[in-house]
Amino acid sequence: MTLQPLTPVNCAGLLQPGCSLLQLDGELLLFGQKGWPKRTCPTGVFGIRFKNGQIKLRPISFSNDSTYLPPLRCPAVCRLDPYDGLPESYLIHGGRTPNNEISSSLYLLTMDSRGSNRKLTVCCKEQELVGEVPGGRYGHSLSMVQSRGKTACVLFGGRSYIPAGERTTESWNSVVDCPPQVFLFDLEFGCSSAHTLPELSEGLSFHVALAREDCVYFIGGHSFASDSRPPRLFRLHVELLQGSPLVSCETLDTGISISSAIITRTGPTHTYIISGGYKADSQKRTECTTVSLDERGIHFEALESPTWTPDIVHSRTWFGGSAGDGNILLAVPTEGRVSQTDMHYFYLASFQTEGDGKGEGGTQGCSQESTDYEDSTPLEDSEELYFGREPHELEDSSGEEDTYNEEDEEDESQAGYWIKCCLGCQVDPNTWEPYYSTELYRPAMIFCSRGEEGHWVHAQCMELSETLLVTLSQGCKKYFCQDHGGLPLQEMTPTRQVMPLKRTPMKVKDKKTPPTIQISPTKKSFLRRLFN
Repeated sequence: MTLQPLTPVNCAGLLQPGCSLLQLDGELLLFGQKGWPKRTCPTGVFGIRFKNGQIKLRPISFSNDSTYLPPLRCPAVCRLDPYDGLPESYLIHGGRTPNNEISSSLYLLTMDSRGSNRKLTVCCKEQELVGEVPGGRYGHSLSMVQSRGKTACVLFGGRSYIPAGERTTESWNSVVDCPPQVFLFDLEFGCSSAHTLPELSEGLSFHVALAREDCVYFIGGHSFASDSRPPRLFRLHVELLQGSPLVSCETLDTGISISSAIITRTGPTHTYIISGGYKADSQKRTECTTVSLDERGIHFEALESPTWTPDIVHSRTWFGGSAGDGNILLAVPTEGRVSQTDMHYFYLASFQTEGDGKGEGGTQGCSQESTDYEDSTPLEDSEELYFGREPHELEDSSGEEDTYNEEDEEDESQAGYWIKCCLGCQVDPNTWEPYYSTELYRPAMIFCSRGEEGHWVHAQCMELSETLLVTLSQGCKKYFCQDHGGLPLQEMTPTRQVMPLKRTPMKVKDKKTPPTIQISPTKKSFLRRLFN
Protein backbone atom coordinates (compact mmCIF):
# COMPACT_ATOMS: atom_id res chain seq x y z
CA MET A 1 0.00 0.00 0.00
CA THR A 2 1.51 3.24 -1.12
CA LEU A 3 0.62 6.93 -1.01
CA GLN A 4 2.17 8.96 -3.80
CA PRO A 5 1.92 12.77 -3.93
CA LEU A 6 0.86 14.16 -7.31
CA THR A 7 1.52 17.51 -8.92
CA PRO A 8 -1.27 18.85 -11.15
CA VAL A 9 0.06 20.32 -14.37
CA ASN A 10 -2.00 23.49 -14.81
CA CYS A 11 -5.26 21.73 -13.98
CA ALA A 12 -5.73 22.07 -10.21
CA GLY A 13 -8.65 24.47 -10.61
CA LEU A 14 -10.54 21.86 -12.60
CA LEU A 15 -11.08 19.28 -9.86
CA GLN A 16 -13.64 20.18 -7.22
CA PRO A 17 -15.57 18.47 -4.43
CA GLY A 18 -18.35 16.40 -5.93
CA CYS A 19 -16.61 15.55 -9.22
CA SER A 20 -16.74 11.98 -10.55
CA LEU A 21 -14.06 9.68 -11.97
CA LEU A 22 -15.16 7.22 -14.66
CA GLN A 23 -13.27 4.35 -16.29
CA LEU A 24 -14.36 3.87 -19.89
CA ASP A 25 -12.55 1.59 -22.31
CA GLY A 26 -9.47 1.52 -20.12
CA GLU A 27 -9.22 5.29 -19.85
CA LEU A 28 -9.81 7.32 -16.68
CA LEU A 29 -12.19 10.25 -17.22
CA LEU A 30 -12.99 13.30 -15.11
CA PHE A 31 -16.61 14.45 -15.09
CA GLY A 32 -18.11 17.33 -13.13
CA GLN A 33 -15.51 20.04 -13.60
CA LYS A 34 -15.56 23.28 -11.64
CA GLY A 35 -17.72 25.88 -13.38
CA TRP A 36 -19.13 25.75 -16.89
CA PRO A 37 -17.05 24.27 -19.74
CA LYS A 38 -14.90 26.58 -21.84
CA ARG A 39 -14.84 26.65 -25.62
CA THR A 40 -11.57 24.70 -25.81
CA CYS A 41 -13.31 21.73 -24.13
CA PRO A 42 -17.07 22.26 -24.53
CA THR A 43 -17.91 18.74 -23.33
CA GLY A 44 -16.52 19.29 -19.83
CA VAL A 45 -15.14 15.72 -19.81
CA PHE A 46 -11.40 15.15 -19.58
CA GLY A 47 -9.03 12.22 -19.76
CA ILE A 48 -6.70 11.83 -16.76
CA ARG A 49 -3.10 10.66 -17.02
CA PHE A 50 -0.73 9.90 -14.14
CA LYS A 51 2.90 10.07 -15.23
CA ASN A 52 6.10 10.75 -13.29
CA GLY A 53 4.16 11.99 -10.26
CA GLN A 54 2.07 14.43 -12.29
CA ILE A 55 -1.61 14.76 -13.19
CA LYS A 56 -2.22 15.73 -16.80
CA LEU A 57 -5.57 16.20 -18.49
CA ARG A 58 -6.77 16.42 -22.06
CA PRO A 59 -10.23 17.16 -23.47
CA ILE A 60 -12.57 14.36 -24.55
CA SER A 61 -14.79 14.84 -27.60
CA PHE A 62 -18.43 13.84 -27.98
CA SER A 63 -19.96 12.34 -31.09
CA ASN A 64 -22.07 14.57 -33.33
CA ASP A 65 -25.35 12.93 -32.26
CA SER A 66 -24.65 13.28 -28.52
CA THR A 67 -26.87 15.07 -26.03
CA TYR A 68 -25.45 18.01 -24.09
CA LEU A 69 -24.18 16.87 -20.70
CA PRO A 70 -23.80 19.67 -18.12
CA PRO A 71 -21.09 19.44 -15.44
CA LEU A 72 -22.80 17.87 -12.43
CA ARG A 73 -21.60 17.70 -8.84
CA CYS A 74 -22.53 14.72 -6.66
CA PRO A 75 -24.60 12.79 -9.22
CA ALA A 76 -25.44 9.10 -8.90
CA VAL A 77 -23.06 7.15 -11.16
CA CYS A 78 -23.37 3.45 -12.05
CA ARG A 79 -21.03 1.45 -14.26
CA LEU A 80 -22.64 -1.07 -16.63
CA ASP A 81 -20.42 -3.95 -17.69
CA PRO A 82 -20.78 -5.22 -21.27
CA TYR A 83 -23.65 -7.69 -21.64
CA ASP A 84 -25.82 -9.06 -24.49
CA GLY A 85 -23.64 -7.32 -27.05
CA LEU A 86 -24.04 -3.91 -25.41
CA PRO A 87 -20.84 -1.92 -24.82
CA GLU A 88 -19.39 -0.83 -21.50
CA SER A 89 -21.25 2.28 -20.33
CA TYR A 90 -22.11 4.57 -17.42
CA LEU A 91 -25.43 5.81 -16.11
CA ILE A 92 -25.48 9.33 -14.63
CA HIS A 93 -28.53 10.68 -12.80
CA GLY A 94 -29.15 13.92 -10.93
CA GLY A 95 -26.46 16.17 -9.53
CA ARG A 96 -26.00 19.93 -9.17
CA THR A 97 -25.03 22.29 -11.97
CA PRO A 98 -22.65 25.26 -11.50
CA ASN A 99 -25.78 27.42 -11.13
CA ASN A 100 -26.88 25.28 -8.15
CA GLU A 101 -29.78 23.84 -10.11
CA ILE A 102 -30.57 20.20 -9.31
CA SER A 103 -30.90 17.95 -12.34
CA SER A 104 -33.47 15.19 -12.74
CA SER A 105 -32.16 13.86 -16.06
CA LEU A 106 -30.72 10.42 -16.75
CA TYR A 107 -27.77 10.12 -19.15
CA LEU A 108 -26.10 7.10 -20.73
CA LEU A 109 -22.40 7.51 -21.50
CA THR A 110 -20.73 5.05 -23.88
CA MET A 111 -17.62 4.91 -26.03
CA ASP A 112 -18.31 5.97 -29.61
CA SER A 113 -14.97 5.41 -31.34
CA ARG A 114 -11.23 5.85 -31.15
CA GLY A 115 -9.27 7.79 -33.72
CA SER A 116 -6.08 6.78 -35.43
CA ASN A 117 -4.14 8.32 -32.55
CA ARG A 118 -6.20 6.39 -29.98
CA LYS A 119 -8.11 9.53 -29.06
CA LEU A 120 -11.36 8.61 -27.33
CA THR A 121 -14.73 9.88 -28.58
CA VAL A 122 -17.70 9.47 -26.24
CA CYS A 123 -21.41 9.31 -27.00
CA CYS A 124 -23.92 10.74 -24.51
CA LYS A 125 -27.66 10.08 -24.75
CA GLU A 126 -30.42 11.28 -22.44
CA GLN A 127 -32.74 8.48 -21.37
CA GLU A 128 -36.45 9.18 -20.96
CA LEU A 129 -38.38 7.60 -18.09
CA VAL A 130 -42.15 7.15 -17.78
CA GLY A 131 -44.31 6.25 -14.81
CA GLU A 132 -43.23 7.14 -11.26
CA VAL A 133 -40.12 9.11 -12.20
CA PRO A 134 -37.62 10.16 -9.48
CA GLY A 135 -37.27 13.91 -9.07
CA GLY A 136 -34.10 15.94 -9.16
CA ARG A 137 -31.65 15.12 -6.38
CA TYR A 138 -27.99 14.74 -5.50
CA GLY A 139 -26.03 12.61 -3.04
CA HIS A 140 -27.99 9.47 -3.98
CA SER A 141 -26.96 6.09 -5.37
CA LEU A 142 -27.64 4.15 -8.56
CA SER A 143 -27.06 0.39 -8.86
CA MET A 144 -27.77 -2.39 -11.36
CA VAL A 145 -29.45 -5.68 -10.35
CA GLN A 146 -30.01 -8.89 -12.31
CA SER A 147 -32.87 -11.30 -11.67
CA ARG A 148 -34.54 -14.03 -13.72
CA GLY A 149 -32.56 -13.05 -16.81
CA LYS A 150 -33.59 -9.39 -16.58
CA THR A 151 -31.76 -6.27 -15.48
CA ALA A 152 -33.02 -3.14 -13.73
CA CYS A 153 -31.61 0.00 -12.14
CA VAL A 154 -32.12 0.75 -8.44
CA LEU A 155 -32.13 4.38 -7.31
CA PHE A 156 -32.26 5.37 -3.66
CA GLY A 157 -31.67 8.32 -1.33
CA GLY A 158 -30.41 11.82 -2.02
CA ARG A 159 -31.27 15.39 -1.19
CA SER A 160 -33.20 18.08 -2.97
CA TYR A 161 -34.58 21.55 -2.43
CA ILE A 162 -37.69 22.13 -0.35
CA PRO A 163 -40.83 21.54 -2.47
CA ALA A 164 -41.83 24.56 -4.56
CA GLY A 165 -45.02 25.20 -2.57
CA GLU A 166 -43.09 25.39 0.72
CA ARG A 167 -40.11 27.48 -0.39
CA THR A 168 -39.81 31.01 0.95
CA THR A 169 -37.25 33.75 0.41
CA GLU A 170 -35.34 32.73 3.54
CA SER A 171 -35.41 29.00 2.76
CA TRP A 172 -35.08 29.19 -1.01
CA ASN A 173 -31.77 27.28 -1.14
CA SER A 174 -32.48 25.00 1.82
CA VAL A 175 -32.25 21.27 1.16
CA VAL A 176 -34.02 18.28 2.72
CA ASP A 177 -33.71 14.53 2.48
CA CYS A 178 -35.73 13.00 -0.33
CA PRO A 179 -38.48 10.58 0.77
CA PRO A 180 -37.01 7.10 1.47
CA GLN A 181 -38.41 5.51 -1.67
CA VAL A 182 -36.72 2.95 -3.89
CA PHE A 183 -37.09 3.54 -7.65
CA LEU A 184 -36.77 0.72 -10.16
CA PHE A 185 -36.52 1.34 -13.90
CA ASP A 186 -35.37 -0.60 -16.92
CA LEU A 187 -33.33 0.94 -19.70
CA GLU A 188 -35.04 -0.96 -22.53
CA PHE A 189 -38.54 0.49 -22.06
CA GLY A 190 -37.85 3.33 -19.61
CA CYS A 191 -40.60 2.25 -17.19
CA SER A 192 -40.07 3.50 -13.64
CA SER A 193 -41.82 2.48 -10.43
CA ALA A 194 -41.52 3.71 -6.82
CA HIS A 195 -41.56 1.41 -3.80
CA THR A 196 -41.98 2.37 -0.14
CA LEU A 197 -40.56 -0.06 2.41
CA PRO A 198 -41.16 0.06 6.20
CA GLU A 199 -37.50 -0.68 6.96
CA LEU A 200 -36.43 2.49 5.14
CA SER A 201 -38.14 5.05 7.32
CA GLU A 202 -35.63 7.89 7.11
CA GLY A 203 -34.00 9.72 4.23
CA LEU A 204 -30.39 8.88 3.47
CA SER A 205 -27.67 10.64 1.48
CA PHE A 206 -24.00 10.15 0.62
CA HIS A 207 -24.16 6.45 1.45
CA VAL A 208 -22.39 3.52 -0.19
CA ALA A 209 -24.33 1.16 -2.47
CA LEU A 210 -22.85 -2.19 -3.58
CA ALA A 211 -24.77 -4.64 -5.77
CA ARG A 212 -24.39 -8.32 -6.55
CA GLU A 213 -26.91 -10.16 -8.71
CA ASP A 214 -30.38 -9.41 -7.22
CA CYS A 215 -29.21 -7.73 -3.98
CA VAL A 216 -28.12 -4.19 -3.19
CA TYR A 217 -26.45 -3.24 0.09
CA PHE A 218 -26.80 0.29 1.47
CA ILE A 219 -23.96 1.11 3.88
CA GLY A 220 -23.76 4.13 6.20
CA GLY A 221 -24.98 7.48 4.94
CA HIS A 222 -25.97 10.78 6.48
CA SER A 223 -29.48 11.79 7.54
CA PHE A 224 -30.07 15.51 7.16
CA ALA A 225 -33.20 15.45 9.33
CA SER A 226 -31.45 13.96 12.39
CA ASP A 227 -27.92 15.15 11.44
CA SER A 228 -26.50 11.72 12.23
CA ARG A 229 -24.47 8.92 10.66
CA PRO A 230 -25.63 5.76 12.44
CA PRO A 231 -23.94 2.47 11.48
CA ARG A 232 -26.67 1.40 9.08
CA LEU A 233 -26.67 -1.59 6.78
CA PHE A 234 -29.65 -2.54 4.60
CA ARG A 235 -29.96 -5.41 2.16
CA LEU A 236 -32.42 -4.78 -0.65
CA HIS A 237 -33.64 -7.84 -2.54
CA VAL A 238 -35.23 -7.38 -5.96
CA GLU A 239 -37.15 -10.02 -7.89
CA LEU A 240 -37.99 -8.99 -11.45
CA LEU A 241 -41.20 -10.95 -11.92
CA GLN A 242 -43.22 -11.04 -15.11
CA GLY A 243 -45.84 -8.56 -13.91
CA SER A 244 -44.52 -6.14 -11.33
CA PRO A 245 -41.20 -6.40 -9.46
CA LEU A 246 -41.11 -7.62 -5.88
CA VAL A 247 -38.88 -5.55 -3.57
CA SER A 248 -38.03 -6.44 0.03
CA CYS A 249 -35.60 -4.97 2.54
CA GLU A 250 -33.76 -6.38 5.54
CA THR A 251 -31.86 -4.50 8.26
CA LEU A 252 -28.48 -6.00 9.20
CA ASP A 253 -26.41 -5.35 12.32
CA THR A 254 -22.90 -5.19 10.88
CA GLY A 255 -23.00 -1.71 9.38
CA ILE A 256 -20.41 1.04 9.67
CA SER A 257 -20.79 4.75 10.31
CA ILE A 258 -19.60 6.55 7.21
CA SER A 259 -20.67 9.09 4.60
CA SER A 260 -19.15 10.46 1.39
CA ALA A 261 -16.81 7.46 1.10
CA ILE A 262 -14.64 6.48 -1.87
CA ILE A 263 -15.06 2.98 -3.30
CA THR A 264 -12.61 1.05 -5.47
CA ARG A 265 -12.87 -2.53 -6.66
CA THR A 266 -10.08 -5.06 -6.24
CA GLY A 267 -9.66 -8.82 -6.37
CA PRO A 268 -11.10 -11.50 -8.66
CA THR A 269 -14.61 -11.39 -7.18
CA HIS A 270 -16.97 -8.78 -5.74
CA THR A 271 -14.37 -7.31 -3.42
CA TYR A 272 -14.19 -3.58 -2.71
CA ILE A 273 -12.17 -1.18 -0.58
CA ILE A 274 -13.88 1.65 1.31
CA SER A 275 -11.65 4.61 2.09
CA GLY A 276 -12.10 8.29 2.88
CA GLY A 277 -15.37 9.80 3.98
CA TYR A 278 -16.53 11.04 7.38
CA LYS A 279 -17.79 9.46 10.59
CA ALA A 280 -18.72 12.75 12.30
CA ASP A 281 -19.31 16.36 11.35
CA SER A 282 -15.73 17.38 12.00
CA GLN A 283 -14.01 14.00 11.92
CA LYS A 284 -12.73 12.22 8.84
CA ARG A 285 -12.73 8.44 8.68
CA THR A 286 -9.08 7.54 8.12
CA GLU A 287 -9.62 3.78 8.47
CA CYS A 288 -9.89 1.54 5.42
CA THR A 289 -12.21 -1.44 5.11
CA THR A 290 -12.39 -4.37 2.72
CA VAL A 291 -15.94 -5.38 1.72
CA SER A 292 -16.70 -8.65 -0.04
CA LEU A 293 -20.02 -9.90 -1.41
CA ASP A 294 -20.89 -13.56 -1.95
CA GLU A 295 -23.86 -15.93 -1.80
CA ARG A 296 -23.91 -15.80 2.01
CA GLY A 297 -24.06 -12.01 2.22
CA ILE A 298 -21.68 -9.15 2.94
CA HIS A 299 -18.44 -9.29 4.94
CA PHE A 300 -16.32 -6.49 6.39
CA GLU A 301 -12.65 -6.74 7.22
CA ALA A 302 -10.33 -4.04 8.53
CA LEU A 303 -7.55 -3.09 6.15
CA GLU A 304 -4.26 -1.42 6.93
CA SER A 305 -4.42 2.22 5.90
CA PRO A 306 -1.62 4.00 4.04
CA THR A 307 0.63 6.25 6.08
CA TRP A 308 -1.29 9.47 5.80
CA THR A 309 0.73 12.67 5.46
CA PRO A 310 0.32 15.51 8.00
CA ASP A 311 -1.63 17.51 5.41
CA ILE A 312 -4.18 14.71 5.16
CA VAL A 313 -4.33 14.08 8.91
CA HIS A 314 -4.90 17.73 9.86
CA SER A 315 -7.22 18.69 7.02
CA ARG A 316 -10.89 19.13 7.86
CA THR A 317 -12.20 17.93 4.49
CA TRP A 318 -11.11 15.70 1.64
CA PHE A 319 -12.58 14.23 -1.53
CA GLY A 320 -11.64 12.00 -4.44
CA GLY A 321 -12.66 8.99 -6.46
CA SER A 322 -11.65 5.60 -7.77
CA ALA A 323 -8.70 5.82 -10.19
CA GLY A 324 -8.85 2.20 -11.32
CA ASP A 325 -8.88 -1.16 -9.59
CA GLY A 326 -7.16 -0.78 -6.21
CA ASN A 327 -6.28 2.92 -6.74
CA ILE A 328 -7.82 6.04 -5.22
CA LEU A 329 -7.22 9.69 -6.10
CA LEU A 330 -7.38 11.89 -2.99
CA ALA A 331 -7.46 15.67 -2.67
CA VAL A 332 -7.17 17.79 0.48
CA PRO A 333 -7.37 21.60 0.66
CA THR A 334 -4.22 23.64 1.15
CA GLU A 335 -6.02 25.52 3.96
CA GLY A 336 -5.20 28.96 2.56
CA ARG A 337 -1.42 28.66 2.61
CA VAL A 338 0.10 31.63 0.82
CA SER A 339 3.05 29.59 -0.44
CA GLN A 340 0.70 27.26 -2.33
CA THR A 341 -0.82 28.52 -5.56
CA ASP A 342 -3.04 25.44 -5.97
CA MET A 343 -6.19 24.97 -3.90
CA HIS A 344 -5.61 21.27 -3.15
CA TYR A 345 -2.91 18.71 -2.53
CA PHE A 346 -3.36 15.54 -4.60
CA TYR A 347 -2.35 11.98 -3.72
CA LEU A 348 -2.65 8.59 -5.39
CA ALA A 349 -3.32 5.80 -2.87
CA SER A 350 -2.66 2.31 -4.18
CA PHE A 351 -4.02 -0.81 -2.44
CA GLN A 352 -2.86 -3.27 -5.08
CA THR A 353 -0.82 -6.31 -4.13
CA GLU A 354 0.96 -8.88 -6.23
CA GLY A 355 -1.42 -11.23 -7.95
CA ASP A 356 -4.32 -8.81 -8.08
CA GLY A 357 -6.15 -8.91 -11.36
CA LYS A 358 -9.33 -7.85 -12.94
CA GLY A 359 -12.26 -10.00 -11.98
CA GLU A 360 -15.83 -10.46 -12.96
CA GLY A 361 -17.97 -7.45 -13.43
CA GLY A 362 -19.94 -5.89 -10.65
CA THR A 363 -21.68 -2.65 -10.02
CA GLN A 364 -20.81 -0.13 -7.39
CA GLY A 365 -22.30 3.19 -6.53
CA CYS A 366 -21.55 5.93 -4.10
CA SER A 367 -22.06 9.64 -4.23
CA GLN A 368 -18.85 11.51 -3.51
CA GLU A 369 -18.66 14.95 -1.99
CA SER A 370 -15.96 16.69 -0.05
CA THR A 371 -17.96 17.07 3.15
CA ASP A 372 -21.47 17.00 4.42
CA TYR A 373 -21.07 20.62 5.52
CA GLU A 374 -21.34 21.65 1.87
CA ASP A 375 -24.95 20.67 1.42
CA SER A 376 -25.64 24.17 0.12
CA THR A 377 -22.44 24.47 -1.85
CA PRO A 378 -22.14 28.05 -3.11
CA LEU A 379 -22.10 28.92 -6.76
CA GLU A 380 -18.58 28.67 -8.09
CA ASP A 381 -17.18 30.66 -10.98
CA SER A 382 -15.32 28.99 -13.80
CA GLU A 383 -11.58 29.31 -13.50
CA GLU A 384 -9.11 29.22 -16.35
CA LEU A 385 -8.50 25.61 -17.23
CA TYR A 386 -4.87 25.16 -18.16
CA PHE A 387 -3.54 21.79 -19.04
CA GLY A 388 -1.37 20.42 -21.79
CA ARG A 389 0.97 17.67 -22.79
CA GLU A 390 3.92 17.43 -25.09
CA PRO A 391 3.78 15.12 -28.14
CA HIS A 392 6.56 12.93 -26.74
CA GLU A 393 4.81 12.46 -23.38
CA LEU A 394 2.04 10.19 -24.66
CA GLU A 395 2.87 7.29 -26.92
CA ASP A 396 -0.60 7.22 -28.46
CA SER A 397 -0.55 10.85 -29.54
CA SER A 398 0.41 11.88 -33.03
CA GLY A 399 0.27 15.65 -32.61
CA GLU A 400 -0.60 18.63 -30.50
CA GLU A 401 -4.07 19.20 -31.87
CA ASP A 402 -5.72 18.16 -28.58
CA THR A 403 -3.37 20.09 -26.27
CA TYR A 404 -5.02 22.82 -24.29
CA ASN A 405 -3.44 26.19 -24.99
CA GLU A 406 -3.88 28.80 -22.31
CA GLU A 407 -3.70 31.55 -24.93
CA ASP A 408 -6.88 30.19 -26.56
CA GLU A 409 -9.01 31.45 -23.70
CA GLU A 410 -9.56 34.91 -22.35
CA ASP A 411 -7.82 35.57 -19.07
CA GLU A 412 -10.74 36.00 -16.68
CA SER A 413 -8.35 36.45 -13.76
CA GLN A 414 -7.76 40.00 -15.02
CA ALA A 415 -11.46 40.78 -15.37
CA GLY A 416 -11.60 42.04 -11.79
CA TYR A 417 -14.75 40.24 -10.67
CA TRP A 418 -13.05 38.83 -7.58
CA ILE A 419 -11.18 41.91 -6.44
CA LYS A 420 -11.42 43.28 -2.91
CA CYS A 421 -13.49 46.33 -3.79
CA CYS A 422 -13.57 47.87 -0.28
CA LEU A 423 -12.55 47.21 3.31
CA GLY A 424 -15.78 45.33 4.05
CA CYS A 425 -15.90 43.38 0.77
CA GLN A 426 -18.14 40.32 1.15
CA VAL A 427 -17.43 38.60 -2.18
CA ASP A 428 -15.27 35.49 -1.92
CA PRO A 429 -14.81 33.40 -5.09
CA ASN A 430 -14.95 30.20 -3.01
CA THR A 431 -18.17 30.94 -1.12
CA TRP A 432 -20.01 33.41 -3.35
CA GLU A 433 -23.69 32.80 -4.13
CA PRO A 434 -25.89 34.75 -6.58
CA TYR A 435 -27.45 37.75 -4.84
CA TYR A 436 -29.36 39.36 -7.70
CA SER A 437 -31.60 37.59 -10.19
CA THR A 438 -29.50 38.99 -13.04
CA GLU A 439 -26.34 37.25 -11.80
CA LEU A 440 -25.29 33.96 -13.33
CA TYR A 441 -21.75 32.96 -12.39
CA ARG A 442 -20.14 36.34 -11.71
CA PRO A 443 -21.01 39.04 -9.18
CA ALA A 444 -22.68 42.22 -10.40
CA MET A 445 -20.43 45.29 -10.36
CA ILE A 446 -20.97 49.03 -10.70
CA PHE A 447 -18.51 51.79 -11.59
CA CYS A 448 -17.62 54.47 -9.02
CA SER A 449 -16.80 57.80 -10.69
CA ARG A 450 -14.47 59.02 -7.95
CA GLY A 451 -11.39 60.72 -9.47
CA GLU A 452 -10.35 60.70 -13.10
CA GLU A 453 -10.08 56.93 -13.60
CA GLY A 454 -12.64 55.68 -11.06
CA HIS A 455 -12.90 52.06 -9.94
CA TRP A 456 -15.32 49.10 -9.92
CA VAL A 457 -17.13 47.87 -6.81
CA HIS A 458 -19.49 44.97 -6.10
CA ALA A 459 -23.13 45.98 -6.02
CA GLN A 460 -23.78 43.55 -3.16
CA CYS A 461 -21.05 45.14 -1.02
CA MET A 462 -22.62 48.56 -1.65
CA GLU A 463 -25.97 47.19 -0.35
CA LEU A 464 -27.80 48.26 -3.50
CA SER A 465 -31.26 46.89 -4.06
CA GLU A 466 -31.92 45.16 -7.34
CA THR A 467 -34.34 47.90 -8.45
CA LEU A 468 -31.78 50.63 -7.74
CA LEU A 469 -29.04 48.66 -9.47
CA VAL A 470 -31.13 48.33 -12.62
CA THR A 471 -32.02 52.04 -12.46
CA LEU A 472 -28.38 53.09 -12.13
CA SER A 473 -27.33 50.82 -14.97
CA GLN A 474 -29.92 52.33 -17.29
CA GLY A 475 -29.37 55.98 -16.32
CA CYS A 476 -26.52 58.35 -17.13
CA LYS A 477 -25.90 59.59 -13.57
CA LYS A 478 -22.56 59.22 -11.91
CA TYR A 479 -22.37 56.74 -9.04
CA PHE A 480 -20.18 57.10 -5.95
CA CYS A 481 -19.43 54.15 -3.67
CA GLN A 482 -19.90 54.25 0.09
CA ASP A 483 -16.23 55.09 0.68
CA HIS A 484 -16.55 58.13 -1.59
CA GLY A 485 -19.81 59.71 -0.51
CA GLY A 486 -22.41 57.13 -1.47
CA LEU A 487 -25.89 58.02 -2.66
CA PRO A 488 -26.03 61.47 -0.88
CA LEU A 489 -23.08 62.67 -2.97
CA GLN A 490 -24.75 61.31 -6.06
CA GLU A 491 -27.91 63.30 -5.32
CA MET A 492 -25.85 66.49 -4.88
CA THR A 493 -24.15 65.98 -8.20
CA PRO A 494 -25.77 68.39 -10.67
CA THR A 495 -27.17 66.92 -13.79
CA ARG A 496 -25.12 67.52 -16.87
CA GLN A 497 -26.30 70.51 -18.94
CA VAL A 498 -26.85 69.47 -22.48
CA MET A 499 -26.47 72.45 -24.85
CA PRO A 500 -29.00 72.47 -27.68
CA LEU A 501 -27.50 72.14 -31.08
CA LYS A 502 -27.72 75.06 -33.48
CA ARG A 503 -29.32 73.90 -36.62
CA THR A 504 -28.64 76.09 -39.67
CA PRO A 505 -30.81 75.47 -42.68
CA MET A 506 -29.01 73.94 -45.57
CA LYS A 507 -28.71 75.88 -48.79
CA VAL A 508 -30.53 74.40 -51.69
CA LYS A 509 -28.41 74.32 -54.78
CA ASP A 510 -29.66 76.05 -58.00
CA LYS A 511 -32.76 77.44 -56.35
CA LYS A 512 -34.60 79.71 -58.84
CA THR A 513 -35.78 83.04 -57.50
CA PRO A 514 -38.88 84.77 -59.00
CA PRO A 515 -38.03 87.59 -61.45
CA THR A 516 -38.39 91.17 -60.21
CA ILE A 517 -39.72 94.11 -62.41
CA GLN A 518 -38.00 97.42 -62.00
CA ILE A 519 -40.62 100.27 -62.04
CA SER A 520 -39.80 103.96 -61.67
CA PRO A 521 -41.68 106.09 -59.08
CA THR A 522 -43.47 108.06 -61.85
CA LYS A 523 -44.85 104.91 -63.36
CA LYS A 524 -45.92 103.67 -59.94
CA SER A 525 -47.87 106.94 -59.32
CA PHE A 526 -49.52 106.77 -62.72
CA LEU A 527 -50.63 103.19 -62.24
CA ARG A 528 -51.95 103.94 -58.75
CA ARG A 529 -54.11 106.84 -60.08
CA LEU A 530 -55.25 104.73 -62.99
CA PHE A 531 -56.61 101.90 -60.86
CA ASN A 532 -58.09 104.25 -58.27
